[in-house]
Amino acid sequence: MKLLIKSATLVDKTSDLNFKTKDILIENGFITDISDKIESKADKIIKYKNLHISEGWLDTSVSFGEPGYEERENIENGLNTASSSGFTCLLLNPDTNPLNDSHSSVSHIIKKSKNHTTTLYPIGNLTLNAGGKELASLYDMKLAGAIAYGDHKKSIKDSSLLKIALEYSKSFGGIVISYPNDDSLSSNGVMNEGIISTSLGLKGIPDVSESIQIFRDLEILEYTGGNLHIPYISTEKSINMIMDAKKKGLNVTSSVSLAHLILNENDLLDYNTNLKLSPPLRSKEDSKQLKEALLDGTINYVTSMHEPIDIDNKKVEFDNALSGSIGLECMFGGLSNIFPLNKTIDILTRGKNNLSITQNKIQVGSKAEMTLFDPDFTYTFKEEHILSTSKNCAFIGQKMNGKVYGVINNNNLYESKLWV
Repeated sequence: MKLLIKSATLVDKTSDLNFKTKDILIENGFITDISDKIESKADKIIKYKNLHISEGWLDTSVSFGEPGYEERENIENGLNTASSSGFTCLLLNPDTNPLNDSHSSVSHIIKKSKNHTTTLYPIGNLTLNAGGKELASLYDMKLAGAIAYGDHKKSIKDSSLLKIALEYSKSFGGIVISYPNDDSLSSNGVMNEGIISTSLGLKGIPDVSESIQIFRDLEILEYTGGNLHIPYISTEKSINMIMDAKKKGLNVTSSVSLAHLILNENDLLDYNTNLKLSPPLRSKEDSKQLKEALLDGTINYVTSMHEPIDIDNKKVEFDNALSGSIGLECMFGGLSNIFPLNKTIDILTRGKNNLSITQNKIQVGSKAEMTLFDPDFTYTFKEEHILSTSKNCAFIGQKMNGKVYGVINNNNLYESKLWV
């Protein structure tokens, strides 16, 4: 396929072409020319209003439901939503039924997603049946294509198991994901513990339930070596510990969710179950510190923490609702509303090398993997903007800055179902 992109402003702080407007020619999935003006026949000429272009975007945590919970989201529609939202690569959580804890299950997911514009990288379960007792076949899953290992939003209670997992996985460069929560401290909690939880009559989850787990994990990592990823950090205490660990040279990365950057515990005053998340929304000060840590690189990744939940498990009392919100459709608009454009694009594209994902720059000879967008379009996010099967979105009513036209990847062009 031959594509000709006309008058696109490139956004890449590492490139000499940063914020310069160029034509780009793509042939058979590779960039063959970048010039001020290209006159060439093409299968499709791409021209959009105020077109900007960057490397393809990464999300390190999405859930689609398939297999087992297809009523929430299946892989095909999940990938279509991701492409419409600007993402060329995703890490898929293993919260399925059956779980993703074997070579065959990883292979099945990769086969289901093969040839899509957005590339899917499965996360394998760390333990058999996510039971926390016995390691799954980590190396076999790596051979099938697993990118990392963790029992989605289930903490590793057994310190010895974490030690063994880090020691074993480092022999083949595996990444262990440890959800930062001490269940004995957070049990039955539904929101951040503090004055607001007391006023609402809801059982709280103290921030120490996160920090105490991270402290243990980092102590073990310092002892064993290996590669540790701590997802969804939500407190200032967590930031400080991770910062200190990085100064020691430990191989630790972390992520924060979009929701924890733009929302906080004060947004729960009307008991909106779409804002019931795990970890819970924390204080305004925590949110402020998370933004700063993401900007300075202490936190490596931002994630949509995309978790489709069916209406029967959301339209119930707050205590009984399942935790989770969709977020792929809101990532660019939400981030662009709190960060400058160059920072937003840096956050969405950085860190692929840590995951052994090729970082395809926009330059002649590179594989064409890019996101097309308008950074200046503003709107208020409504339910009509949701492309996911489930509609449990924490960001309805939020101001968004920027829209996505689509993505180019794997020798395909996918145009957004929302804006094209």
